[in-house]
Parts: sequence; C-alpha cells; structure tokens
Amino acid sequence: MGYTAVIFDFGGVITSSPFEAFNRLEAERGLPQNFIRTINATNPDTNAWALFERAEIGRDEFDALFAAEARALGHDIEGRAVLDVLAGAVRPAMVRALDTLKEAGFRLGCITNNVPTGHGAGMARSADSHDAMEQIFARFEHVIESSKAGVRKPDPRIYQMMCERLGIAASDCVYLDDLGINCKPAAALGMHAIKVTSGEQALADLSRAVGLDLLANA
Repeated sequence: MGYTAVIFDFGGVITSSPFEAFNRLEAERGLPQNFIRTINATNPDTNAWALFERAEIGRDEFDALFAAEARALGHDIEGRAVLDVLAGAVRPAMVRALDTLKEAGFRLGCITNNVPTGHGAGMARSADSHDAMEQIFARFEHVIESSKAGVRKPDPRIYQMMCERLGIAASDCVYLDDLGINCKPAAALGMHAIKVTSGEQALADLSRAVGLDLLANA
C-alpha cells in the first residue's frame, strides 16, 4: 500500500500491557478481575482517568476521585495504587523493530495517553536522556502525549495532530494500539490500524503491512 509512516501507542505496544499489572493488583486486593478497567470504562470522557490523562487534575485529586469511583462500583481501591503499577515491561523486539523501520526509511510517531506524574510507560516523558524509557521515545520523530496535548485517544483530533506534525495523510500511516476503541478512529481517518494482542502478533501484522521481516530478530 506504500505506507511511509508507522505510528505506535506506547503502553501495551512498546511495553507489555498495563492490564496485566492491573489484574495482579486486583488479585492482591481481592477485587474482581478487570475491576480497574471497569472503573476506567465508566464515564470514559469525564472520569478521573480521563481528567488525569488530559492533565486537568493532579495526582492527589486523581487519587481521591478514583477511590470515589471505585466505591461507587462497590469496592475500595485508591488511585495511587493503580499509578504505582502502571509502568509496563519493555518488549525488546518492538524496540528492535523501531530501529529496523527507521533504517528502512519509515517515519515513526507515537501517540500515548499518559498521566502527568510518575515514571514509566503510562507517565509523562522524562527530561533525562539517560532514562531507559526516554531513549525509546527518542527514536520517534514526533511524540504526542495526552497529558501535554490536552486531548486523548480515542478523540480523532489527536491522530490528526500527528498527521499534521508529520506532514502526511492518514492513508500513509500504519497505526498500532492495544485497544480496539483507539484503533477505530485511526481506521476511520484512513490509517491501517493494527490491534495489538501480543508482541509477536503485532510484529507479524506490521511485517505484512510494511513489507519487512520484523520477526527476524524478535
């Protein structure tokens, strides 16, 4: 199809899914599986998570609002406990794929919903060039963070912002995200969207889309 750019989500794509960490936390607390995801899916544009990812509230307010939302759904868990497990483990094969794509001439972008405090895949970027996460972010030509842009996926505007920064059409892009709800607007704009369920599946699908063998060094 002649794609010229590949745009990545970060948490759940470059790193393992934070949902795995959420499930471990739920098990430790005796909460129903996927309870944290249920909280985040309730009033998804105005809940504590949405407000925090748009940097409309701070960490302390998020902690209290998230706890209130959990109680409203019948269980107790504070927001800070969720933030503490948010960082996922880096998938080395995905990082190698970034380098392979760049060497092949593809332009790379990253659109990430993140929060303005903390450290890790779901937090705002570090200013430290020696930081491991920052070294990965540095591979992208452009990074759009919800906590700095004031807009978050799945709002179509954030995908359009990336196209504008790269100076290309949506149809020139492949987009990878671990959430179907975030893939849908990308596809609607004309991007080739890949829903990520595992690192190997993502690399296989991306290899077919761009005509490179990204699994060779996986």
